[in-house]
Amino acid sequence: MARIFYSLALIFISPLIVFYLYVLRGKKNQGYRTHFKERFGFVSKSLFTTKTKPLVFHCASVGEVLAATPLIKALQKAHPNLNILITCNTPTGREQILNQFKNTVACSYLPIDFPFATARFLKRIKPQALCILETELWPNLMAISHKKNIPVLVINARLSEKSQQGYQKVAKLTHIIMRSITVLASHNKADAERFIELGLETSKSHVTGSIKFDITPSDEQLANVLNLKQLYSSNKHSNNEHNTDERFIWVAGSTHPLEHELVLSAHQELLKKQPNALLIIAPRHPEQFDKMAELLTQSPLSFSRRSQNSYSNEQVLLADTLGELQCLYGAANISFIGGSLIRRGGHNPLESAAFSVGVITGPHTYNFDHVYPELIKFKGAVVVDNNDELAKQLITFSQNTKACQTLGIKAAQCVAKNQGAIQKTLTIINQYLEPKP
Repeated sequence: MARIFYSLALIFISPLIVFYLYVLRGKKNQGYRTHFKERFGFVSKSLFTTKTKPLVFHCASVGEVLAATPLIKALQKAHPNLNILITCNTPTGREQILNQFKNTVACSYLPIDFPFATARFLKRIKPQALCILETELWPNLMAISHKKNIPVLVINARLSEKSQQGYQKVAKLTHIIMRSITVLASHNKADAERFIELGLETSKSHVTGSIKFDITPSDEQLANVLNLKQLYSSNKHSNNEHNTDERFIWVAGSTHPLEHELVLSAHQELLKKQPNALLIIAPRHPEQFDKMAELLTQSPLSFSRRSQNSYSNEQVLLADTLGELQCLYGAANISFIGGSLIRRGGHNPLESAAFSVGVITGPHTYNFDHVYPELIKFKGAVVVDNNDELAKQLITFSQNTKACQTLGIKAAQCVAKNQGAIQKTLTIINQYLEPKP
């Protein structure tokens, strides 16, 4: 009965959902309007023409795609003929899938959780198993999969106390979700216990750690980092009397509106002490690229756009490209991870830490409360409460090279210490792969 009410409510507000996705989001990003039929389960026939049933991974957006990439590539290496379909909810997620996997996987949007759309999707795809990243727990998707005897694997699962309280408010619907889970691989024991308290059978729960720690820079990435350092760290063309051969570079990654201004303010304070310092700012969403350029135009700071490849010792580089952020982190002395000076819950600091680049974060990191405590414990991250403190930390690290390097070394040690989740997760997934025909 709970799922019926949920489905009716979803259908009732469907005009608002369509308006939001197609009109409002589509106006900002045309990618929301392409492949729109997939939102209703009308996936392309080319995705299910092979004889082998696909293994489906659902990654909500860019962050989940990046986290899942090493896991999926390890799975491809172990099972070269495995048919894999990756679904997502956003155009940026879709673009990241194509960037990471090219044509080695199929890709589509996950349907909106209407029962008819989900049923159509599952009937057409006929997946051998469904792997859901983190907490994308859609009731109809999971319940219909369970009814069709499709294994539902929730991997890299996390559940904060706040989210647990939210699920408790819809207990009957939550019970359906928990009953539909075949196996759950969680970050830590605390996360596992929260799922069990919501009704998950204890026998279905496994603690594997976070796959986000299993990030290792590839040879290609390291080569790109070297090229970026050569391109941006030299300041030999400057006539500034304070010029040095190597400039202090910091990356502000995945920043949001209202946070952009705080970052630029901190950089202006840094420039008073380090006139050759370079800020590389990478807004979280592509629709913010042009707005960020307008903001920089109105500021006293000189800047160029990464997409135009015309850098000439400007004070700010606007990283308006996709798929480069990890390497840009690697080219920096230190990073600031966005979504944390404002209440957005922060973003993944391990993309920086894996390149031995230390992290500065704001206080709002609840989206990564399974990562930051470890990183802070290892002294690979520093927390600041506002842009004034951010500026002070930047100035301190720019004047103390050894302390800056140590922060990066500790960050990398934290990543290495917590690795191993991918292998544990692969062991679980392998149990649910159908035998080769």
